[in-house]
Amino acid sequence: MNVEQLVADTKIILGDKAVTELDEPIELASGQMSKHFVDGKAGLAEAADLRVACHAMHAQLVDAGIDYDAVGGLTLGADHLAVGVALASDKRWFFVRKEPKGRGTGKQIEGATVGPGVKVVVVEDVVSTGGSMFKAIEVIAATGAEIVAACTLLDRGDHAKAPLAEQGIPYFSIASYRDFGMPAVAG
Repeated sequence: MNVEQLVADTKIILGDKAVTELDEPIELASGQMSKHFVDGKAGLAEAADLRVACHAMHAQLVDAGIDYDAVGGLTLGADHLAVGVALASDKRWFFVRKEPKGRGTGKQIEGATVGPGVKVVVVEDVVSTGGSMFKAIEVIAATGAEIVAACTLLDRGDHAKAPLAEQGIPYFSIASYRDFGMPAVAG
């Protein structure tokens, strides 16, 4: 299947299973209130749906000529995508903890070892202002790994693209708030 078809199929899945319009606004991770909720985890809970979305993300990267060794992001929004894209691409996966582990080895990155010489793609299920994605990037960059791209299922406000471009990180989104008739979240 080509990249356009995979992206189109993923948008259908997201619209059917991940995007909900609520009666009352709820608080988003960004702290903003919205009547539109996107649950990128529950929306891709079926293995077949997750497979399509992760193949779409990988296909976007291949189509853009992005070469990478590992894929991951901030837990919990990135976990299913990190493993799924790793399986779709035959690459390694990792998770970034919000804080370093308080016991054992004290690691903040679990799974694949990332550091100098490792090309990394950062994933996130839903991006509003990009806070979770930027936190993951900060932790990953501190290891010396090269961040070669960032990807999300759904961008809710076009706020991550410019700061990522300033850092030289190409940004890919399967879908946008526009695809589902949602208002953009404020920056």
